[in-house]
Amino acid sequence: MRTLIVHNGASGFGSDAVYLFERNLLHAGDRCEFRSLAADWDADEAVADADDFDLVVVSGGDGTVASLLYALRRHRASVCVFPSGTANLFFASLGNSPEPAALARACRIGRTMECDLGEVGWRDPEGRERRAGFTLMSGTGFDAELMRAAVPNKKAMGQAAYLMAAVGNPNPPLVTFTVEADGETFVREGIACIAANSAMLQGDLEIVPDSRLDDGLLDIIVLESPDAVGLLKPLFLGLIDRHGTNLGRPSIERFRAREATISSSRPIPMQIDGDPLDHEVSSFTARILPERCRLVVDALSPYAVESGEAPLFPGTEVKAFPTD
Repeated sequence: MRTLIVHNGASGFGSDAVYLFERNLLHAGDRCEFRSLAADWDADEAVADADDFDLVVVSGGDGTVASLLYALRRHRASVCVFPSGTANLFFASLGNSPEPAALARACRIGRTMECDLGEVGWRDPEGRERRAGFTLMSGTGFDAELMRAAVPNKKAMGQAAYLMAAVGNPNPPLVTFTVEADGETFVREGIACIAANSAMLQGDLEIVPDSRLDDGLLDIIVLESPDAVGLLKPLFLGLIDRHGTNLGRPSIERFRAREATISSSRPIPMQIDGDPLDHEVSSFTARILPERCRLVVDALSPYAVESGEAPLFPGTEVKAFPTD
């Protein structure tokens, strides 16, 4: 088995668990290249030779994983996501065991799922068109403001940095959002508008029901509550209805679409899988890229293939992924 491990040591709290994973993964005769990302790393360069490997392991937080998966969207190797970040929400969405030995075993067994990716586009302050991929959510408004405010404390405090940022901004201003989703137009007032490939938060709480990584659709979510206290109600209901199928989510409206353009009445912060931009935007586009990455899943994942266990290596069937 030929394995490439791409690791961002700056993610999370600097855990060495990825090295334990590597020791459990490798068998006699295997070849492995461990690639640590530099401070100025480029995702496309980091995985440019991915087709030379049977398995690519991407290790880092949600932002690192999103960038690397987007760079891998045209490559054929199977990909294992290793959780080395602060929140690791995308890994939680996959439902794999975080234990390094169990994840290494899942790589050798070879269950995989075809994962959708999201893609956003916007213009920077110089007017240049920019594009990036996301695995979970990208959006503008209150959520992006929280993530920007959390950056100075994120390394030291982890997820608590987001709570501190929310306490410091209890009354975010309302913004008028115009949402064009698959040819239909909606105008709503809210504090944030998010395009989600998966709508899972910490603690397996889903913002909206039936949001999956393989359904070929984005969830366009508008947070309509004008105050932080108003958002406590849907979060409280989520404790007793985690999937939102019975009690719903008050103060939250959802539209489902393959493509969408979201415009705001004024420039506001934007985030991509938890990483805030260093500038504000007044509009962005979002689209789904269906079945763009083949990801390793274990038997506990809701995305596990039900065809039984079969060794992935050697002799993996190669699938050609579509071009953009």
